[in-house]
Amino acid sequence: MTLKNSNSEKVSWSEVEILIKILSEKILSMPRKFFRISTISRGGLVPARLLADHLGFDTILVDEKKISSDSIFVDDIFDSGNTFKKIINKVDIPSDFVYVTLFARRGKKYPKQLIFAKKTKNNYYVVYPWDKLEYKRLKKYSL
Repeated sequence: MTLKNSNSEKVSWSEVEILIKILSEKILSMPRKFFRISTISRGGLVPARLLADHLGFDTILVDEKKISSDSIFVDDIFDSGNTFKKIINKVDIPSDFVYVTLFARRGKKYPKQLIFAKKTKNNYYVVYPWDKLEYKRLKKYSL
């Protein structure tokens, strides 16, 4: 993605906390129980940590080769769907899998396994408080 001329939407810590609360309420209202939180180190680690606190999980599995369908998989955004496609192939029972994100990109086709807190307003690059330096680096060095 070329970032030099792209617009961005900054997300505050306060908004992240609200989104995590929305997600935890959605998850707790589900008729099934989960026993793990799984994530990837880039993008999902901070939201997974915050969600673990809300749900009472002590352990977060990161960058696992196999993912149990009794876990919640946490990412920051459902955007292109590429991360979901990579992750779903690692899940033992894909139909029971739950993929949780803070945001879902407006206008995309969402998998049935997706639970999100909010849709994006536009196609802007979403900049979270924990990746603002990464965004600056990407913007500076993109072509």
